[in-house]
Amino acid sequence: MKLDVHNHVLPKVSLDLLRTDRAYGATVTDTEFTGGNHSLFWLDPGFYEPDAKVAQLQAKGLDGAILSTAPPLFFYNLDADLGEKMARFTNQGLADFAAAYPDRLRWMATLPMAGPERVVSVLEDAQRSGAIGVEVGTCIAGRRLDEEAYEPFWAAAERLQTPVLLHPAFNEAHYGLEPFYFQNVIGNQLETTVAIERLIASGVLSRHPEVSIVLVHGGGYFPFQAGRLKHATTVRQELKDSPADPWSFFGQVVVDTLTHDAETLRHLIARVGKANVVMGTDSPFDMSTPEPMKMLRGVADEETVRAITEDNIARVYRLSGRAVTRSAW
Repeated sequence: MKLDVHNHVLPKVSLDLLRTDRAYGATVTDTEFTGGNHSLFWLDPGFYEPDAKVAQLQAKGLDGAILSTAPPLFFYNLDADLGEKMARFTNQGLADFAAAYPDRLRWMATLPMAGPERVVSVLEDAQRSGAIGVEVGTCIAGRRLDEEAYEPFWAAAERLQTPVLLHPAFNEAHYGLEPFYFQNVIGNQLETTVAIERLIASGVLSRHPEVSIVLVHGGGYFPFQAGRLKHATTVRQELKDSPADPWSFFGQVVVDTLTHDAETLRHLIARVGKANVVMGTDSPFDMSTPEPMKMLRGVADEETVRAITEDNIARVYRLSGRAVTRSAW
């Protein structure tokens, strides 16, 4: 069963909460969403209707998805009470959404990362409700995932064997990225690179070797520039205590296929190895891959296609086998 690990949902219960609680500062109409940490975007039915979601997956040549919410619902910039309320509403909404097609859909939790002391209990509750992974933003409205305050989160993710999908969020301001939508086009990949290299350099991944990390948008610039970090560890005092070889973390780290370019995808697979790539589309945002299976099949043989769309995902998310059926979930 061919799966997508980078596929977003905005549950109806979460959208209704935004419509009724003005403290979140978001505006939601029948067709548009604005507020949170994202520019205005169209509310495609695939965000909130399970039937539309499954139809979109099938149109892209995919059978199912491991769903996550979209960054506009993170609200890391608000107080912890609001963050936890939204996280719990959204996790329940994701569980209900996936339950509409239990043979095709599963889900990842979202957490109130602005309140580090709250994340473990919310993660444990979400896992008991069926979450098979967790999605967190690369930046916690200015804070970073390698800070000591988030050590309990990483310990819990390892103990619970919960894969962590890192999604760009709360990108740092950069004058050069305006006004061309470059916070998405360039900034998202930069944020992913900053997040994963900090997790490596700070020793977080070394301390928690059983935590699987999923990087979206093709892993940002990390797969193409890890050699620069490796060299820097040999000449810079600031990195003297960092792991010597960032490439060694592939296996613990996997990247999705979202490159928007066939030759880049071909190189990505060759560079990190077919075992370290998983299908990801970013649906239903407008920046999603229009024909992900066509692009993948254009650069990879069927064994590699099967690894990327089935086997690797089953391994990372601890599914029970390649042919994911209702009983296998």
